[in-house]
Order: sequence, then C-alpha cells, then structure tokens
Amino acid sequence: MKLNYKIIFHFFGLLLLFNGGFMMVATLISLIYKDGVTLNLFLAGLATLLLGAIAMFGTKKHRKEMNKREGYIVVAFGWVVMSLTGTLPYLATDAIPSFTNAFFETMSGYTTTGASILNDIEILPEGVLFWRSMTHWIGGMGIIVLAIAILPLLGVGGMQLFAAEAPGPGGDKLHPRITDTAKRLWLIYFGYTVAETILLQVAGMSFFDAINHALSTLSTGGFSTKNASVAHWNDNPAIQYIIIFFMFLAGTNFVLSYYLFKGNVVKIIKDDEFKLYFKFIVIFTLVASLLIYFKADVSQSSILHPMVLGEAESAIRHALFQVLAIVTTTGFVSADYTLWTPFLTVFFFGLMFLGGSAGSTSGGVKVVRHLILIKNGFLEFKRALHPNAILPVRYNTKSISKDIVFNILGFFILYMLSFIIGALVFSMFNIDFESAIGLSASSLGNVGPALGDFGPVNNYAALPSLGKWWAAFLMLIGRLELFTVLILLTPFFWRNR
Repeated sequence: MKLNYKIIFHFFGLLLLFNGGFMMVATLISLIYKDGVTLNLFLAGLATLLLGAIAMFGTKKHRKEMNKREGYIVVAFGWVVMSLTGTLPYLATDAIPSFTNAFFETMSGYTTTGASILNDIEILPEGVLFWRSMTHWIGGMGIIVLAIAILPLLGVGGMQLFAAEAPGPGGDKLHPRITDTAKRLWLIYFGYTVAETILLQVAGMSFFDAINHALSTLSTGGFSTKNASVAHWNDNPAIQYIIIFFMFLAGTNFVLSYYLFKGNVVKIIKDDEFKLYFKFIVIFTLVASLLIYFKADVSQSSILHPMVLGEAESAIRHALFQVLAIVTTTGFVSADYTLWTPFLTVFFFGLMFLGGSAGSTSGGVKVVRHLILIKNGFLEFKRALHPNAILPVRYNTKSISKDIVFNILGFFILYMLSFIIGALVFSMFNIDFESAIGLSASSLGNVGPALGDFGPVNNYAALPSLGKWWAAFLMLIGRLELFTVLILLTPFFWRNR
C-alpha cells in the first residue's frame, strides 16, 4: 500500500500551527517585558503559522486513514519539523545566529534534554528565554500524547507496559476515548505547571524565573534562566525543595496523578513501577547524602553559594536534588557533582541509564523496563532448575506476555548499542573518553549535563558542529523510544506492499 502523504503533511501543518501559536505567546511575553525583539518574534511566529496553514489547506482533501507506517513518519519527522521551525525565534532575534547551534538548542528543548550551547543565558531577551523554556513544555506535552495515544497503537516502546489501569494494549483507559484521556492528562500537566509557578514565586523567585522553571521542571527539561542553573538559589532551600517535589511528580506516570486526584490512592501504592521508582530515589539519595556528608565538601562544589542551614541538611538536599535531576532526566544543577568523589561521579553516570516512569515526561530507559528485566532475570534461575515449569513475569499481579519481555530485551540491547556507537562517534571528534561516554549517555537519555568537558557546570558550546548534529540525533532517538526513529532507516519500511 502506498504511503498516504497527504495525511502526513496535514499533521505536519497542524503541528506547525501549534508551534506558531506558542511563538505568539512568546511574542506577548516579549511585548510585556519590552525586551526589544517583539517584532522579530512576531514575524517568526507568523511565518510558522503561514507554513502550517499552507500545509493544512493544501492537503485538506486527504484520505482519512493512517496506518502504522504513516504513524511512524508523523511521530519521527514531526519532531524534526517542529525543531526546524523552532529555530526561527533564535535566528530572527539573532540570539543564536548559527543555524547548527539554533537547531541543537531547539532539539534539546523539544526532546526535554536541556543541553545548551549558550555561554551567557542571562543576557538573552525575556521573549527568547521564554520561548526556550516553552520548547521544553511543548515537548513534554507531546510526549504525554505519544505515550497515551500514539505509541501503543504502533506497538512500540514501553508504553504498552502500563499497569492495567493505564491506557495501552490490554489495559483499561482513563476514559473510553483516547482524546479525552489526553485532555485529562494535559489538564494535570498544566495544573502542575501553574501550581509550581505560584509556589516558586511565593518562595522568592521573580514571576518570570518562576514560570520558566516550572515549564522546565514539569517537562523534565532543565533549561534555566540563570547561568548557574538552580544553584543560583542555593541560599534559598525552599526553592530547591519545591523543584525537588515537582521533579518527582514529573518523573511519575501521569496516569497515577489522575488517580491521585480521583482519590484512588490504593492504585498508586500498589503500582509496581511506582514502588520501585520511590525505592530507587530513597536508596540512591541515602547513598549519595552519606558520601557527601562524610567525604565531599558541598561548599566547594556549590556553584555560587556555600551551605546555609547545616552540613547534614545541605548534604541530603543536594543529594536528593541531583539524584532526582538525573533519574528523571531533568538535568537541573544545584552543585558540581563531579567534585563529590570519583565514586559519586560514576554513580551519577550510572543513573543516566535509569530514567523515570513510563507515562511521565522523563527520558531514559524507564523504571518499568528495568523492573521487568530484573524479574525476568531472577526467573531465569528458577527456569534453569525447573525447565518444565511455566513461570511468567508478573507486573501488577498480571502476567506479562513473552512478546513484551522480548520487546524490552530488544530495546535494552538496542539502547546499549546506540550508547556505544554514540560514544565512538563522539571520540572521532577528538573528544576524550570520559567526555565521549558522558555525552552519549546524556544525549541518548535526554539528561542534559554530562561528564568531563561537558559536565554540570559546563555547556555544549565547545562541541564541534558535526558533534552537535550527532548529539541532536541521539536526543531524538532517545526521546522517541529508539524503534520509532530507527525503523525509518531500514529499507523494507519504504517498500510499497
């Protein structure tokens, strides 16, 4: 069957209209703050809206049928189309004059990676900074739609591994119609963003800083309005605790938030993935805080401010903050964790491969995949002793089909291969070993801060142009669950049949 190109471009047009609309919101912020780039942002938004309108008008007589192949193309190339047009505000305002750098920053935004090429963030106009944070929020919102509505239909990724109460093959939906499900989760996403903005402002942030950090936190992105990231407020623990709380929520399956508001706490407590996610956070924070307290000097690694309340509180806060920032792939920085002993550097590098919950805005492998891999691994010991026994992997008391277990094993192998190949390519640009593996793990996992020359207090400006394009590609495949993008590189995908 031939590809239905008209419906593909119709969807691209819709995405461009959304993109242009959000650019107009950034234009309004620019107008309010009188930052001098209002007209430039308006023209960028207008150009994007016109492109979207032309694409939709030219394809209005399309066949209203989308098969899996069209779905893959819309998902993968939709992110590219958004990123290409998302560069316009940077280019039009001359905030980032290089197209390569502008594309890197935009792809990093939409994939909620949070890696930046900007050396001085604080000199950028407010409208541009807001657009930069908005790319995170759009990307995070898009991931929820993918998780709930599109990826399960394509049969890809870990989204079909939701618990029985979550959308996906074999599971109940929050609402009979997928669109209504997505609307409810968007409402939660928007509500959390508003709540964090208000709390951050009450805690001492300016409204502009508060809304930007809320946009970055709920999307697990990590773009900040300050050069020192959240370390700028190390003298205000309340701000960091608020961000910690919302990072935890953002890394949790948004379906569970829905049940929380419905008063169904039992489903949350009994959810296998949530229990493991919570245990991981507690155990990793305990390990990190003990090592920081007894071995590291937080006042030396803190970017701007020394400890303020006491060594124990500061050690726990910095440990919890950085554990959540890496596990949820938010990538905010409260201190330079690479100065906290070599063990903790390797420890945080390992956390880059964890990821948050399925159905969250986090990147990475996802906790549910690790959970099922661990359970299957233990069952292999039993199968070795009892080869004739039927021992299915259970998740939330229900048996997981072998197909899903094989899907996860395939994903994990492909993820590790992508990481190794990613590091090898980075090493071709004369990047040292530590920096290369850090770049690969961080880009693929959508984390943001890496290791070595691209660690938490540095940025990606020194990365060669080809290296930036490679990092952007890794961000894209990591964000879209590998299979969704990599299948487009296979010759059989494009054969008409």
